[in-house]
Amino acid sequence: MEQTKVKYADTLKSADTEETLDLWLYRPIGYAWALLFRRLGIRPNPVTVASIFIGIAAGILFAYSDLCYNVAGMILLVIANSLDSADGQLARMTNDKTRIGRILDGMAGNLWFITIYIALCIRLQNEGFAFWIWGLGALAGGSHIQQASMADYYRNIHLYFLKGKENSEVDYVEQLIPEFKKLSWSKNFVPKIMMTFYINYTSQQERLTPRLQQFLKHVRERFGDALPQWLRDEFRAKNISLMKYTNMLTFNTRVIALFVSLFLRMPWLYFCFELTVLNLMLIYMIVKQGRISEYFYKKLKDAPEKQ
Repeated sequence: MEQTKVKYADTLKSADTEETLDLWLYRPIGYAWALLFRRLGIRPNPVTVASIFIGIAAGILFAYSDLCYNVAGMILLVIANSLDSADGQLARMTNDKTRIGRILDGMAGNLWFITIYIALCIRLQNEGFAFWIWGLGALAGGSHIQQASMADYYRNIHLYFLKGKENSEVDYVEQLIPEFKKLSWSKNFVPKIMMTFYINYTSQQERLTPRLQQFLKHVRERFGDALPQWLRDEFRAKNISLMKYTNMLTFNTRVIALFVSLFLRMPWLYFCFELTVLNLMLIYMIVKQGRISEYFYKKLKDAPEKQ
């Protein structure tokens, strides 16, 4: 049966949330991958799993001081990220979106970078650094996980107001727990384990955004998911400036810093970049979004007649 042609633009989340380098490189490559996978009948989740293994292989190569191994790792990491882009584009292309797919997608980047942090610590210790380098690596890795988690959350909140609940991946712990309880440990062991991690992941996002949660709860109680156009437009206008920070805290900026540190043969610089520059971005993003949420919460409370 002939497959319907899907335009490249239709496989993107939104212009607001796409980074320039992604639009120039990863999304076009991902689109080509997605077209091929759709033709072969491959679903998004196996693509994500493939990206996980390739990304882990890339990380292992960063444990070596030899630049040739490092460059091979860089190439594999770019391939892994192009596949990670392709899985989402394929899901949108085929309307094959699942929560397991979202959980796997979130796990992919974390597994790549856990491997990378371990590999860099092994390398640095072999190069003469004391055991404390593992503490620095653990701090950088913990910061990374928090940064990527919050960037993903803020981006999905933006998509929620921009394109509605059905075109975002926003979830709430209060809605996830009943789904979790329906799963059986004996019959749904793997999905239940994944849901456990996902609930913890979402819970942490909610704990770090109290003013946003207050605003979202008021919006749900008042409008459900049928958000008025004036609110969607105004929220987008005030929130769009934060999207450049969500992009910088996900993949490209940190990977450029990683590659530069490897070329300089000073991978410890990457840890320092992570702990300073990227953490400052995270703090700014949380504070700024909190103020935006407080503004809209007060506006809705003070003008209850506005629809």
